Amino acid sequence: MAGTIIVTGANGSLAIPAVRHLLATYPDYTAVLTVRKTEDTDPNTKRLRETIAKFPKAQTSIRQLDLANLSAVHDFASAIAAEITDKKLPPLAGIVCNAYYWNLNSDPEFTADGVETTIQVNHISHVALVLRLLGSFGPEGGRVVLLTSDGHFSGKNGLQKIPPGIPDDMDSMLKATPAADKLGTGFHRYANSKLAVLMWGYALNKHLEKDESLKNITAIIIDPGSLTDSRALRTNTPAFLQYVQRFVLQPLRPVLKLKDPTMRTAAEAGVDVIELAVNKAYPGERGYLKLLKREPSSPDSLKEDQQEKVWTKSAEWAKITKENTALAGSI
Repeated sequence: MAGTIIVTGANGSLAIPAVRHLLATYPDYTAVLTVRKTEDTDPNTKRLRETIAKFPKAQTSIRQLDLANLSAVHDFASAIAAEITDKKLPPLAGIVCNAYYWNLNSDPEFTADGVETTIQVNHISHVALVLRLLGSFGPEGGRVVLLTSDGHFSGKNGLQKIPPGIPDDMDSMLKATPAADKLGTGFHRYANSKLAVLMWGYALNKHLEKDESLKNITAIIIDPGSLTDSRALRTNTPAFLQYVQRFVLQPLRPVLKLKDPTMRTAAEAGVDVIELAVNKAYPGERGYLKLLKREPSSPDSLKEDQQEKVWTKSAEWAKITKENTALAGSI
């Protein structure tokens, strides 16, 4: 089954090798690659364009999409749906929700929508994108790939200072105030966003399974591992973390991996993500993976009543209604 694969944050550390693997291994797919800045003045977009250029026969396009602007996400989804209806693009086969944001070294930032940026980019905008486009998958279905992190599981990540958790007042996740411990509070916002991604993904699968026309679409929520060469460790992070990456994590990765198999490169993770996106890995299956292994996610993430609360609130945040998603019966 070929079709269109959407990758958000397509100029990221994981995404560029993922795109390379997609174009090299599955050339029949059409790739729609979204980035915040499409100009080559952005060195990462330039790298993405250079990667694509190595596959002159590939069906690809780089599209501008700012996940910090919810209206832009809805407009993008409408445009993609229209292109599929008009047969300018093949039906969707997969959506890879790869784009991310964190801020570990300065005060909280807010989007044009007045929402704390971490939760909007990592979760809310991807909710809008996925739910708006479910009706654009082909009859064979397809795969939604959501990226979580070990940060969702209390005690699993060394940067954690505040345990992750979905608060009773979920709307408080949209807000943030400056704090002295910018690393601790910034990572807490990131971890909570990744917990929300995971719990929403579990709920998405339950709702898809109940819908006769959408039950062939499956969602995998993957923790891709500790990507020691990721640009994330050098973006919005304190200097010490950048030094640790340069002088410890990267040069000592082969040794560190003996103790912690999750220590790996972004390219390795990118291959896994594409194998999931095209439904070659775990075909037709759903749920959480750590790397490409079945492991239990955190106890908090498995609370079904909380998953449903996250589902309902996420649709509200993302401005999803019965009129703008094919999964209308679950909204």
